[in-house]
Amino acid sequence: MTSKAGEWNVREVAEWLDKNGFETYIPLLCDKHKIDGKALLVMTELDLKQPPLELQVLGDIKRLSIAINKLKQLNQETLAELFPLVDQPPSVLPCSYQGRSGRRRRRYSSESPEHFIRHRDFSTETDGVSSFNKKFKPEIWKTIVAMIYFLAVTWITAITMVIVHDRVPDMKTYPPLPDIFLDNMPFIPWAFGMCEFTGVVLACIWITIMIFHKHRFILLRRMFSLFGSVFLLRCITMLITSLSVPGTHLDCQRRPHGNWSQKLHEAFMIWEGVGMSIQGVRTCGDYMFSGHTVVLTLLNFFITEYSPRTLYFLHTTTWVLNLFGIFFILAAHEHYSIDVFVAFYITTRLFLYYHTLANNRALMQDDGRRARIWFPLFTFFEGGVDGIVPNEYEWPFKFPNNLKISIWQNKQKHSKTF
Repeated sequence: MTSKAGEWNVREVAEWLDKNGFETYIPLLCDKHKIDGKALLVMTELDLKQPPLELQVLGDIKRLSIAINKLKQLNQETLAELFPLVDQPPSVLPCSYQGRSGRRRRRYSSESPEHFIRHRDFSTETDGVSSFNKKFKPEIWKTIVAMIYFLAVTWITAITMVIVHDRVPDMKTYPPLPDIFLDNMPFIPWAFGMCEFTGVVLACIWITIMIFHKHRFILLRRMFSLFGSVFLLRCITMLITSLSVPGTHLDCQRRPHGNWSQKLHEAFMIWEGVGMSIQGVRTCGDYMFSGHTVVLTLLNFFITEYSPRTLYFLHTTTWVLNLFGIFFILAAHEHYSIDVFVAFYITTRLFLYYHTLANNRALMQDDGRRARIWFPLFTFFEGGVDGIVPNEYEWPFKFPNNLKISIWQNKQKHSKTF
């Protein structure tokens, strides 16, 4: 009998049944139904109960099901070849993967993006076996390319902000547009600073998660890709149409830029200050759509997606920070309501679309041509990621481990001297 169960013939399955104490079922399973190794690996407890097998002894059903599940755990590579991960029903998996509610969850390509993203369960906080022990290559060089793409887009954004600032319509000729929220919300001077403070808090949480996440380079690559793509789209919308200033308190006078070198210097100041008012950056004209809303929303979604599912307090906190940050933007009269709404919608849809394709290989293959046309960087960045990235965590620093090893070695030497 070979070590790989997927290569067994009917006779070798009979030997396995006899070895494990199920010899009474050899005529039924092997002689009548011709169960070979591959068929045995995909059998479930439901198969044993239902026609045509219809085993009658409950104890035998349970014991045989346990033995088959153990065999699946020893032959995960064969199962992965037989069933692509995204199309494999939970009953065929070697263990019962549990979600938040403790119930097994379905994962098919027909689910909506929100359901697919939020209900994944291949993570170390579950009781199951993680993603068939797949190895996810960090592909650091791709992460470096993504970072260069992101930095290039942020520089383009800074230049665009300098250009649109000088194109802002005159406040006396073009007063603020009617806005249901702004017209009924009094101006709060300190609100925009609070918005940026919530963004800093979310950024600190996300950086902490990335440091300890086992697949941090994949997360970084996705972060750079999504942030860069959304802000590149924002550059286009800012240049197309210049809206009037949303608040009369804003100082939006045209700056006396003499030449392009002075404009590039101003762009560098915006880029260096990360476009934040708490860093001394003040610009106008970058209204459609809200960059602050984009940052808050993406950070919230990344935190909830790549943190343990059991951290309900953390997820609730990040959502509260996200929503309060958006409220502070409007309370400061820094953006029209439509700017915030469009930013939130575009950001969430792009995040969910990206992760739905990345997590579902079948969708990526079916929608591959469209993805290459509309999101050309996606195929490049996600080409080496096979399936859902599990939420696995590790200690990234060598110092404590090296210290423990040295202490242990000193103890060993000391014990030998005596």
